[in-house]
Amino acid sequence: MGLKAIFLNCTLKSSPEVSNTRVLIDKAAKLFAEMDVESEVVRVADYNVKFGVSSDEGDGDEWPVILKKILESDIIVIGSPIWFGVRSSVAQMVLERLDGTYEDLDPVTGQFPLYGKVGGVLITGNEDGAHDVAANTLFNLTHLGCTVPPNVDSYWVGPAGPGPSYIEAGGERHLYTNKTVRFMVHNTTFFAKLLKDNPIPTNIRELHSEAAEESD
Repeated sequence: MGLKAIFLNCTLKSSPEVSNTRVLIDKAAKLFAEMDVESEVVRVADYNVKFGVSSDEGDGDEWPVILKKILESDIIVIGSPIWFGVRSSVAQMVLERLDGTYEDLDPVTGQFPLYGKVGGVLITGNEDGAHDVAANTLFNLTHLGCTVPPNVDSYWVGPAGPGPSYIEAGGERHLYTNKTVRFMVHNTTFFAKLLKDNPIPTNIRELHSEAAEESD
């Protein structure tokens, strides 16, 4: 079976507005295609996603549509711009909604639904904040069950103060970003193949029971 990557573009802009983050996503998607990995890009702002921490917040909530795509993928890449030095509010909402997957455990092992999936992150913005966005987002993905390989964050940031963003500043020619996006694609693909052939065997239900026996 082939691998599939899903990009969650957490720009604050709805279509058809130009998204700098989307341009970096498209570069990664092209690299994935060269490795025979299918990609799908979801611009979260184009959906009616309600605030909450469940997998379905009721009438009109379109998060279940996105979640289905996530669960059908092997690689999950969060793409976020930087706002006020941190990830976008849309990216924050995506992580909060993924919290709902804790309730849908594997009946035998108790594993979370994102076990066996691989995480990565792409970031664009002005000034500082890329390390903060990457650190928090990748940490959150590990807690949700994703495997995070080495070197799976790629980012571009402009100089201090307001100024041109990734597209206008010629970020597509930036060596560090072009190097790290390749690291991200190759390492997520390798680990996704590895996990598909060697599923994580951890039985969370048994480990929880063991822990309960020595806990108050």
